[in-house]
Amino acid sequence: MAKIYPGVILRVLKGSIAEELELVPGDKILKVNGAAMRDIIDFSFAMADEEIELLVEHPDGTQEIVAFDKDYDEELGVEFERAVFDGIRECANHCYFCFVDMIGPDMRHSLSVKDDDYRLSFLYGNFVTLTNMGEADFARIKRLHLSPLYVSVQCTNPALRAEMLRYKGAGDILGKLDCLEAAGAEYHTQVVLCHGLNDGEELERTISDIAARRPHALSLAIVPVGLTKHRSDPFPLVQFDRAGAGAVIDQVEAWQRKIRAEEGRTFIYLGDEFYFLAGREVPPAKMYDGFPQLDNGIGLTRNFIEEWKRAEKNLPGREDDTVLCVISGTAVAPVMERLARELDPEKRRIHVLPVENRHFGTTVNVSGLLTGHDIIHALHLADFGADGVLIPASALREGEDIFLDDISLSDMRRAFPHTRIEPVATGADYREALAFFGGYHRDRASGGYTWQSNAGYTKPVAGVSRRAGA
Repeated sequence: MAKIYPGVILRVLKGSIAEELELVPGDKILKVNGAAMRDIIDFSFAMADEEIELLVEHPDGTQEIVAFDKDYDEELGVEFERAVFDGIRECANHCYFCFVDMIGPDMRHSLSVKDDDYRLSFLYGNFVTLTNMGEADFARIKRLHLSPLYVSVQCTNPALRAEMLRYKGAGDILGKLDCLEAAGAEYHTQVVLCHGLNDGEELERTISDIAARRPHALSLAIVPVGLTKHRSDPFPLVQFDRAGAGAVIDQVEAWQRKIRAEEGRTFIYLGDEFYFLAGREVPPAKMYDGFPQLDNGIGLTRNFIEEWKRAEKNLPGREDDTVLCVISGTAVAPVMERLARELDPEKRRIHVLPVENRHFGTTVNVSGLLTGHDIIHALHLADFGADGVLIPASALREGEDIFLDDISLSDMRRAFPHTRIEPVATGADYREALAFFGGYHRDRASGGYTWQSNAGYTKPVAGVSRRAGA
């Protein structure tokens, strides 16, 4: 008998079938048409039928069968507490560069979960190493057309990859990619680049091997290793300096020119941090081919700038005189400053405040890793007399107004009762907030997991739907 993993309902959408059936938060869906569900992938495919029987367990422990008819593409209208009902498959590797091991104390528990689950890779673009996957997993990928996936390659030298991941079985990455291809899956890839380890000649080998796997390989992202002050791993890692970052850019640009000449797209993309470290401008939008790895932070800065430019055409030609403080990580602060000066060249009312990351250490300089405590500390020290504060939405947990250190946006607002604090997610948001702060507001999506008909899946806050190839 198949083990039952309940899908716990977090939210019932208004006007939905679920509301009509009087399902409520806390109800558990145990089976659909007699079949147990492992995750929202199983649930989505089962719900494609037009005649449905749900085995539901209510919060008081009672169970009932709920039967109904629906259209093929009609949704039940619930959000789940988790996307995988049987538990996240965790990572068994012990990578030299694992960021989870560098989180530090007093952070929310979920940050310590090392997920390495191919289902979350398909659903939300999480990167997986493929080291914990077997024949049954690849068979399911083939059967359900789960594509694309996102793969942490790191390097294609078998001995070096096994060493970097501290797992003997990690060396056969090319064999695992063969299995993905045999299952009919396409995939995006990533390299976390470590100075003196998988860069230089090793990076050349990796790029060559992955580029040769086109068209199954859709893209290759290269990001610099991030190190926090909490890292205790004895293996020596150092971050790239200005010259080292410049060398990586030069090496990758040669490959970009070659591949663009072959097929008119870039294929290989560098994390924004390399350009910040090297003191170079991020590439133009055309070099990102539609930003296929935007959720991985690849091209975020250029995309933000492009959104800012497009917003100019859609906003009326009036501005308010609200004094604003713009919170930013130290890396992207010069970009935020440059854009702000377009609207306020004399720096009369818009002030950009680069916030040092005291929790992770100053070498961690991206906006998305700022903690609530660090932002509050910086605002207390600032003397702008601001009426409003703009904070990066990326610093808040997806779907919830909670920072990495469990400080809530409400907590922050209570700390500054006479100042309006608003999150900003996009370049268009930024321009509108700076120009018309009095009328600026953005609702944030919920943090629940839901399903979409025709075998599509989404977490509403992600903004991107990973769709099956069926």
